[in-house]
Amino acid sequence: MDDESYIKLTLELARKGSGFVSPNPLVGCVIVKNEKIIGAGYHQKYGESHAEINAINNATEPVEDSTLYVNLEPCSHFGKTPPCVDAIIQKGIRKVVVGTRDPNPLVSGKGIEKLIKSGIEVKAGVLEKECIELNKFFFKYITKKSPYVTLKIAQTLDGKIADLNYISKWITTTSSRKFVHKMRAGYDTVLVGAGTVNLDNPSLTVRLTEGRNPKRIVLDTGLSSNPEAGIFQTEKNVIIVTAEKNSGKKKIIRKFEEQGVDFIFIKTAGNERLSLNAVLKKIGKLGISSVLVEGGNRVFTSFIKERAFDEVVTFISPKYLGNGIPVIGDIGINDIRKSLKLKLVKTEIIEDDVYIEMKK
Repeated sequence: MDDESYIKLTLELARKGSGFVSPNPLVGCVIVKNEKIIGAGYHQKYGESHAEINAINNATEPVEDSTLYVNLEPCSHFGKTPPCVDAIIQKGIRKVVVGTRDPNPLVSGKGIEKLIKSGIEVKAGVLEKECIELNKFFFKYITKKSPYVTLKIAQTLDGKIADLNYISKWITTTSSRKFVHKMRAGYDTVLVGAGTVNLDNPSLTVRLTEGRNPKRIVLDTGLSSNPEAGIFQTEKNVIIVTAEKNSGKKKIIRKFEEQGVDFIFIKTAGNERLSLNAVLKKIGKLGISSVLVEGGNRVFTSFIKERAFDEVVTFISPKYLGNGIPVIGDIGINDIRKSLKLKLVKTEIIEDDVYIEMKK
């Protein structure tokens, strides 16, 4: 096997930590000696041992004179755990192959530099694009102090997300819904508006696949959410983001808090709307590195109008509805030449639906 093949293995291992290591990155590690894999590991849970340490501890023979493969530059600073580069040096590993440098200013380049100064051969930038994509949440969060935002849209062929009576609970197939539940498990939080909470009564949990439930965030400028809605009755892991002026509504706030709901209060602008950039910065301060936005129309419109997103994934069902609720409303563009253009990343057929992934 060549270097790229071993880095691909580290990426496969790293994905096993999805949903459990945030806001840390997903990291996998493979140790090779005499063309044989003698150790492997991944970062399993936030605050616990990093991938390199797990791989060293799992090794079936001494790792001296081996080659260590890792998708992200080994850390060189004390955080929740000691520096991984120190263990690599102490164990006498001969060569380290790195997928990509760590964007964290505490690490960036310093881990590689320390390894080289210790006489260890280092090769960096192997499958770098793939390694960066795997940790797109971490890269955005660590450099911008704001979470990576994905808009998840399920729509008909004519761009409707619900009928006029809001009784069209499922637009896409069961296979697409399973795909979405798997996505949820990998995000720190799922976000919807108060309208979706009151009209659709979603739980926003992971039920159709294995995985941990994300936090749920409700954008509720007017504090109009129904306290009896299902989202507040399941796991006590919900945050309501509302206007600062609602902080005086002690009675309703107390009712939510008794159900384990936390609050974020945001100053509104002159139009009495929440600034999404302010919301995302507040969310980021809580250590949330990724947000999956699941609607509805007003929320999608706001995120797109304010360009407060990184990626859009759309599930298109082969149905025409005609009259219905559109994906988005007015975003202030009236000229096709000024339209917001996205970059197509991926398309896929999921049962009868078309999956489209795009980036800003």
